[in-house]
Parts: sequence; structure tokens; C-alpha cells
Amino acid sequence: MKLKFKVQPYQTSAVESVVDCFAGQVNTSGITYRIDPGRVVKGKTIGSTVETDTGFKNADIQLTDTQLIENIHAVQRRQNLPLSDTLASSEGCKVNLDIEMETGTGKTYCYIKSIFEMNKRYGWSKFIVVVPSIAIREGVFKSLDITAEHFTESYGKKARFFIYNSKQLHHLESFSSDAGINVMVINIQAFNATGKDNRRIYDELDDFQSRRPIDVISSNRPIVILDEPQKMEGKKTLDALSKFKPLMILRYSATHKTNHNKIHRLDALDAYNQKLVKKIAVRGIAVKGLAGTNAYLYLESIEISKKAPVARIEMEVRQGNGIKRIVKRLEKGKDLFVESNELDQYRGFVIAQIDANNDTVEFTNGQVLTAGDAAGDVTEATMRRIQIREAIRAHLQKEQRLFAQGIKVLSLFFIDEVVKYRDYSQPDEQGEYGRIFEEEYEQLKAEYLGELALDNEHYRKYLARDKVSKIHEGYFSIDKKSKKLVDPSFKTRGEEAGLSDDVDAYDLILKKKERLLSFEEPVRFIFSHSALREGWDNPNVFVMCMLKHSDNTISRRQEVGRGLRLSVNQQGDRMDHAATVHDINVLTVVASESYKDFVANLQREISDALSARPRKADEAYFTGKVISTETGSLEITPIMAKQIYKYLLKNDYTDDADQVAEAYHVAKASGNLAALPPELAPHAEHIFGLIDSVFSESQLPDVGDDRKPKTNPLNTNFEKREFKELWNRINRKAVYRVEFDSNELIRNSIRAMDKELRVTPLQYTIQGGEQAEQVTHDQVKAGQGFEIRETVTEEHKASIHSSVTYDLLGKLAESTQLTRKTIAEMLSGIQPAVFKQFKQNPEHFLAEATRLINEQKATIIIERLTYDGIAETHDIDIFTAGQSSQDFTKASEKLRNHIYDYVITDSKVEREFVKELDTSAEVVVYAKLPRGFLIPTPVGDYNPDWAISFKEGSVKHIYFVAETKGSMSSMELRAIEHTKIECARKFFAEINRKIDPEHVKYDVVTSYGKLMEIVGVGGDR
Repeated sequence: MKLKFKVQPYQTSAVESVVDCFAGQVNTSGITYRIDPGRVVKGKTIGSTVETDTGFKNADIQLTDTQLIENIHAVQRRQNLPLSDTLASSEGCKVNLDIEMETGTGKTYCYIKSIFEMNKRYGWSKFIVVVPSIAIREGVFKSLDITAEHFTESYGKKARFFIYNSKQLHHLESFSSDAGINVMVINIQAFNATGKDNRRIYDELDDFQSRRPIDVISSNRPIVILDEPQKMEGKKTLDALSKFKPLMILRYSATHKTNHNKIHRLDALDAYNQKLVKKIAVRGIAVKGLAGTNAYLYLESIEISKKAPVARIEMEVRQGNGIKRIVKRLEKGKDLFVESNELDQYRGFVIAQIDANNDTVEFTNGQVLTAGDAAGDVTEATMRRIQIREAIRAHLQKEQRLFAQGIKVLSLFFIDEVVKYRDYSQPDEQGEYGRIFEEEYEQLKAEYLGELALDNEHYRKYLARDKVSKIHEGYFSIDKKSKKLVDPSFKTRGEEAGLSDDVDAYDLILKKKERLLSFEEPVRFIFSHSALREGWDNPNVFVMCMLKHSDNTISRRQEVGRGLRLSVNQQGDRMDHAATVHDINVLTVVASESYKDFVANLQREISDALSARPRKADEAYFTGKVISTETGSLEITPIMAKQIYKYLLKNDYTDDADQVAEAYHVAKASGNLAALPPELAPHAEHIFGLIDSVFSESQLPDVGDDRKPKTNPLNTNFEKREFKELWNRINRKAVYRVEFDSNELIRNSIRAMDKELRVTPLQYTIQGGEQAEQVTHDQVKAGQGFEIRETVTEEHKASIHSSVTYDLLGKLAESTQLTRKTIAEMLSGIQPAVFKQFKQNPEHFLAEATRLINEQKATIIIERLTYDGIAETHDIDIFTAGQSSQDFTKASEKLRNHIYDYVITDSKVEREFVKELDTSAEVVVYAKLPRGFLIPTPVGDYNPDWAISFKEGSVKHIYFVAETKGSMSSMELRAIEHTKIECARKFFAEINRKIDPEHVKYDVVTSYGKLMEIVGVGGDR
């Protein structure tokens, strides 16, 4: 697959912020100069390049300092940035511009596009991208490569780019002599070292005609772009930068340490609120001691069942071969002492309460666990196993949902040392984490395959396709002699401390960037060294797990930054549709600390990074700000600033410290902001933009607890007049009456059982085999040392009376809701050969007899059934009960016309039906009726699927209750289903009879097209 790129407004804004600082600069391309030929004869061939005297360099900046600062002010005003007093000179260069862009928003793309745009507008063509590490260098080079075609289409030209290498200096000849766009990528280690560590860039080199590479580079007056400048602020690096004689320096980072002239800001808040990066969710694991006991307990999660909540608890269980830790599904009242096979440490641990709202389990001894709590004997190994299991579980949950949308899910494990993943001293070379991963994955995979819906066959095949050994891979350095994985080397001192210089590991990751996104590639889980934290990412990392000792050298923002980029599908398209971006793009972080602690620390780091934002929404802040209007720019006067300030005070949108209050953001999000004064109202959008730029704690991104069930709230469609009218029409209860002749039912049932009751006899298979003539070691290892010679299948002939006593009459009476007397008459009337089958397979006989009797009962009921309406109605609570405990792996994308944000669909037919309903011009509002909306029938309660309100005049029947089925063939509908549907027809007919015949239309449809045929498009039909 190939990644696709498109023009994004927010990235265009970042580019314009740079190029507009030079408005008025004359486009002067092709400034020539004489290249230093060195001590060689002109025309001598070096490699494949013929030397030339003529070089092309960047033209000088023609603007005065006053013009430059005016341009910078214009750029800063339109973004509400503080105005710079002067040009911030640094490193021998008077133009130093800061561009702040959050990780994952494409800053590399932005500065590459800025290169093309500056060449187009001003003719500048020589650029150097300086990076702090090999990781980032490789990432930049890869970005230049994969965006080349995209920019060629946009600008009609290509850029020539290369990585500086002192052993390949012919690239510098081309860099100087080529008139087109030239980009050199260089890491600081290549030029900031001196003495014995000198990287030759400052030496006169015999293989470079006795010239110094730095002199050839600086003659081009290059534009220098610093990627992550906060990592390159050591004195040696800054002194070395001046030797490039840069025309200007552009600094791109999410976290600037030193400020120059800031001309663009897209910080963490902007990126999250504009939905440009993934939303973050956390699975924290808290170690909790339980007083007076060493009982190991881990509360994995709480499941909502039809009856009562169930807790998934990992505990120790005594087994024949010792004590083993097992995950059990336990209900209220379960005694862990019994469940553990009487391990003493669990005495007193009886589940007293399971609270699904707060995700807690309380025991009768007073102990309380919250989901994610690990208690008792929690060793380092136990913690890591829990983390790995939770990461796999999160991966499978996301994968099951996103697979149908063509999105491959990747998970990333950060570890401290290779031996934890690949241990070459072990026979299978598996490290501790690799072995745990495979054990936990196999268990969870089996669990998921057992629970997958039958209509999810494509994902089932994908999940079952690959062996566990094929789905994970380690990205580490490779020892050149042994070809084995080794720990990366990285600096431990100086400004480069913690930065790896390991090229092999990054090379592996980057070469597979697009391949990893394909379903064809089996690798879905990546183990990598925690030192490899920058310079690479993959848009489809959805789960991150930190299997390492916590320290303060790496911030949580740095860690999650590897997974913030928005995902892409199999066609390479970014999943950035505004309405659904955070439904799809959620990064789950499995932390080795509690959810509360991780979130608090992450929020603090984000808040600290936003220190440059204004904190007070007072008159002084608003005065002098410039906003755009239809007629041009407008400066906020002191009078206008006072009006804005009073507006905020009057509506309690600021607190006593003049900080923007949460009430403002809540009101804005819900569309309920108080109206601005008439004088300000025409500029409302831009004034609210000014207010938004003031930092407040309530703006910090919402980091969700990934264990809590996703909520499915009722939305504004629920309040629409059309839905209220629809609900009032169908919200009726009724009771049914049915009278039928028992003798008729007995006769029909006997006839049906004689004709159709067929039972499969119990069978057993006998296989015989012998050892193969010649057996290899591999065959023995694989369990293939014997060959099957004969297979015989025989029926089980033993009488049922030999072991189990069945209450045949009682079982059938219970499952058909008939009397024992009626059942006895049926069984005594069937053929002896039919009844004899009971002994061959009693369970199958019971199931078949029940089905046939109920089908005959259902057929008779339809003819004799009547409904009587009653005054009672359904409680409105049925719309909110259980909405937070649904299986969101079957959820639709976020919807427009439904009363909930999402619909949990049960089949492909329903999924297609939802898509049609939500995009239909005729549908005003619709609902998948909650399970509490039940119609009583003699064969069980019936829950219709859909209630739909159409636009006035667009169809004949305004209100419609629908049942969706994949087929309308009576042969493919079970008799019980058919009976319930016919009962529903009579129920709605009774409702309509008392009001009007067209009050509500009920029918069964196979598709949206069939629905429109039934209701009739156009009000004149």
C-alpha cells in the first residue's frame, strides 16, 4: 500500500506563517557563484560527477529589519500570539523563527512543504535539515521519500535530498552546483564534535580536493531547519550552527525551551480540540495491599450481563499439579475460598457487591477492589504479565471493530533490554516477555474466537490465520557479526544523553512503515527498546504498553507521542472525518501505574507545556488584538475589550482570578453560549476564538479510563418533536387473550413428530496406527512419529436407562408451557419407532420434540389471538437502562439522525439498514427500540427493531415500526419468529383501531429499499 497525502488547512496555515514573514522579498532564483574547485585540475571526474566552477546559492534577504518585524507582527496578530519586540538574532543569523506544532500533526510534512513554497515564491533552493539523532534523521529522510510524488504533483518539480555522509562527499558537489531544490539532512553528531571525535566536516580532506566540507556547504547560504531544537541547545551545537552561515533558522518543535520569534502555534490543546491527533485512553494498574492477607487478586474488569454484573477476577486456584493463577467470571455471593479449592488466604473473601457504575467489587470482609487493582503477592513478573494481557485484550477489542473498516491495528511494547524479548541462552530463544506474550495471546485468541458472531467470518479468518510466532516482532539493533538482536547504544552524557545512535533498529522500522499497515503482513505487535522513543512512528499504533521501570527521564508526552498520529486504512487514506475521528482514533496506553496517577502526571506535563499561553481573560489581554472581518482586519479597542470582559463576568464565564471557567467551555460545546452585546455580535466567531486562546484547566484533553464501558448517550434527536410524537403513538401496552382446542394441538403435534422428528444417534470413532518406518527428529518433535492405518465409526447401542434418569414429561412440559397430561397424550400417540429414538440420544430428542410442538402451538395461536389495550405505558427509563454496558465492537459509526450516538447492530442486514436510514433525505429521526420495549406474546416477549419518523409529505405513512430480517421466506423464518411477528401485527392493529387505521405502520423489511416500497415515496400515493 501507499500512504496518501492531501492538503490540510491547518498545515497550510503553518506553511503560510513562515513564508508570509518574507512578504515583499523579490523572487531571485539562480544566484550564481564560483565554487571552490580545491587543488584539482578543472574537469577532473570524481565518482560520477564532473566538477564545475558554477554554483547556485540562496539570494540574500532583501527586506530591512523594520519590514521583517512588521511582517512577523502581521503573522503573530492573526494567531493571537504575543508580538515580538525585535528580531531574535542567534547563531550569527538575524532571522530565527519558532514554529510550534504538536507531535503527530505532521511538522515534517509542513517544513517540507515550506521548502517548496519558499522556492516557488522567493527562489530559495538550498536547505539543511538539522536533527538531534539518527532516529529523527532516518524519519525525516523517509518523509522526504514518501512525500516526493505528492509534492511533485503540487509544485511540478522534485527536490533532491540526501543524508550527509563524510564518505560520500560527491553529494556536496551536486548540492552546490544544482539549481533546483536541494535538501541535506544532517544529525548534530556529524558536525558538533571536535578533537579526536571530529567527524571530518571541518578537516581539509584529500578525497575532497583538500577542501573542508563545511566551507562548501556554507557558500550556499542555506536555510537551516532545526527539527526538535530543544535537544540541540548545547554550546558546541549552537557554535557549530553558525559555521553553516545560515540565511535564516526555522525551528520546529512541540516543546520549545528557548524562545525566538514565535510565528505559529499548534499546541496540544489545539491539536486535540481540532481533532488532529488521537484521543488518549488509559488502562492503569494499581498495586494495592490487602490488610492481613497475601491473597493475590487482580480485578480485570466488570461485565454487564442480562441478569447481574459479573467480575472478571484473576486469582490463585489449587489444582492437581499445583497452584495456578486463573481468570474467573464471578457473580455476587461467590466465595473465593471455595473458588480457589480452599486456599486459606482467601477465607473471608465473599463477593458482597459488584458495582458496574463505579467499576468496584466489595467483599464481605470490607476489602474493595477497583478495576485495574492488583493486590496481594504482586511481583514485578506479575505486573508485567498483567500489562501484556491488558495490551493484548485492548488490541483485540480495537481490531475486532476496526477490521471491517479496513484499518489494521498495531500495538507497541516498550522494553528496557533485548534479553526480555529475545534470550539466546534459551533453547527457543524466547525472552521472558516474548514467552508471556505468546501464552496470553493464545488464551485470549481462543476466547475471542469462541465469542465472535457467526456473521463476522472475515475477521474470524484473519484472527485465526497466523501462528502466534508470526504476529510479533522485535525492532532492535542487529550485531553485525552474530546477526543477533542487541541493545542499542546511546549517549549517557551531554546534551545528547538518552539519544540512540543506532541506525539498524530505525532502519528496520522505517523500511516496514507501509508494509506494517497491510493486512497481508502478519506482524501486529511490535517490541522495541524504550530508548527508541523519537524519530519514528506509525499512524496505526493504537495500543502502547510500557514494560519498563518508570523513571523521570522520559515524559509521558514523549511516550504517547509515538502513537498520536491519525490512522490510515488499507487504501492509505487518513481516517480524519471530523464527525468520527475520535470514535476511531483512540490510543490506549497500558501503564504500570494507576489510571489516576498516569492521567494526573500526563495532564500536568501538558499544562506545563502550555505555559506560554495567556492565563487571564482580562481587558489587558483583549486590548489591541486583531481579528479578521469581511472588510479586512479589526483591532480590538479598549472599549470593545471592556465589553468582552464584562460579558464574561456577567455570565460567570470567568472566575475571580479572571481565568476562563469550565462553564464557558461547557456552554460553547453544547451550543448554549449567551449572546454577545449587539456591538460585538457581528464578530462573534473571532471573539470566541480569542477567548479560546486563553488557557484554562478545563480545556485539557479528556483522558478516558479504557476499562470503563463506552457510553452511548441520548442526543438532541431524542428531543425532536417528530420523535416525541412517534413515541406517544407507539407507547402503549396491551394484554392478549388466546383460546384454542388442545385436541387440535395434540393431533397436529403427533403428525409433525411422526413426520419430522429424527434424532442423530451417538457415535464413536476408533483409530488404529503404528510407528512410522523412519522417523526424523523434527517429526517426533511435531508429534508425527506414528501413522494412522485404520479408522472405524460405530453407533452407541447402550440403553439410556444404564446411567441417567430423565423426566421426559416434565422437561417437555416446561419447555413448551403445556401440561404434563397434554405432553403424555402427544408422546403416547406417536409411532413406536419415533419414540424409540429417545434412548439413542435423549438430549437431541428433547430439543427436536420441543421445537416441533412449539411450532404447532405457534401456528394455532396466530389464528386465535386477540389484544386488549390497557392504560399502562412504557417508562421512559427503558431508553437509558443498560446503554453504558453494550458490546461496542458491533457499534456503528457516529450517527446523525438516530436518538443515540451509536447503534449496536446484530447482523450485516442491520448494519446496511442503519447506513441507509442515517443518510436518507426522507427520514427525520429513528431509533433502534431498546430491549425494554416489549410486546407480550404467548410464545415469549417480542422486541421490534426500529421506530422511524419520516418527513411530512415525503411518504404515505409518517410513522413506522420495522423488523429487519435477512430473508422473508417463510421457510427461513423459524415458526416462533413468524408467530411473534404476526402477534406484533395484531398488537399494532389494535393500537390503530382505537385512533385511526394509518396511526402507525408495522411491517417486516429486508432492506431500506423494501421499506420505501411499503411506505410509498411521495405524500400523494
